[in-house]
Amino acid sequence: MEGFGWIISIVLGAIAGWIAEQLMKSEHGLIMNIILGILGALVGNWLARLVFGTTAGGAIGQLVVAVIGACILIWLGRLIRRKS
Repeated sequence: MEGFGWIISIVLGAIAGWIAEQLMKSEHGLIMNIILGILGALVGNWLARLVFGTTAGGAIGQLVVAVIGACILIWLGRLIRRKS
C-alpha cells in the first residue's frame, strides 16, 4: 500500500482481509485479516504491475487490489493444506 502510513495500511489491511474472508467463506481472526490484507496488497500490487504495468491509485483502488491479493492468498493456503 504505497504512499499510506502505517495506521491507514493496517486499517485498510483489516478491511481487505475481512472482505476476502467473506468472499472466500473462511474464518480468520482480526490479526490474520490484517496480515492477509497487507500481504494481499503486496501480492495484488505485484500482479497488477506484472500484468498491467501499473497499480491502482487511491485508497479504494488499493483496497480492491488488496482484496484480490488476499483472496489469492486464501486460495493458495487451501491448496497447500489439501496437498498435505
